[in-house]
Amino acid sequence: MFHGNRDPGQSVRPPLLFVHGAFTGSWMWSKYIPHFISAGWNSYCVNLRGHYKSRSVDFTKILFEDYLEDIRLVISEIVEECGTPPIVIAFSMGGILSQKLAESVKIAGLVLIDSSICREVHAEAHYRDLALRMPDLVVPAPVRDEQISTDETFEDIEFQRKYLSMESAKAFSEFSFHFGAEGISIESEKITCPSLVICAVNDESDDHRGLATARHIGGEYLGLWGTTHTGLLVGQRYYEAVSRIMVWLARFDGC
Repeated sequence: MFHGNRDPGQSVRPPLLFVHGAFTGSWMWSKYIPHFISAGWNSYCVNLRGHYKSRSVDFTKILFEDYLEDIRLVISEIVEECGTPPIVIAFSMGGILSQKLAESVKIAGLVLIDSSICREVHAEAHYRDLALRMPDLVVPAPVRDEQISTDETFEDIEFQRKYLSMESAKAFSEFSFHFGAEGISIESEKITCPSLVICAVNDESDDHRGLATARHIGGEYLGLWGTTHTGLLVGQRYYEAVSRIMVWLARFDGC
């Protein structure tokens, strides 16, 4: 847990829970966390099993449901410790996991950053010319052999290369349309907390999927044109997403 810098007399806020995506871990939030601590938000980061400093596992056996259970357990521990459910801020695979949990687990709010999309959104705004990649026993870590990207420097990419790891093929085959999945269905009427959807946008189809996700869960939307998937967290324009989240979080002051 990271304690936010906040005066004792100020109103109590829900804590924040940051949920990483595939191949990564809590390290992907290294640029985000200092801003939220400085703004007074108590913050937690989860490492899903087999990721970063979490326990080692056999990735050939890990299911989507296993990751759900990891997050479910962390939320219950936060509620026990803080007396209130957290606001979940989730990236990529963490986004579809958190949407699924929000159907049945009480959370104070939900922020999705370039989330993997659900079955219903894919039906409305499907990927065009999808080149299916059938998973082997595990999905190897992304190579990231490029030197720079639209919004990432060489140093930003080199930072990721140090930590990127393999991922569960069975989990991917449940949620990722790129790996032939039917997708995870999200019952939007069961998600009652306020929400915000932020997406990296480089063409109209990206924007369409982002807007469709926001509509599906009844959330606000921000599409950041000319950004990349990982760049939203560790790239040169990451603070544009952080600042929008800060504005959205203001609703929880005084709750």
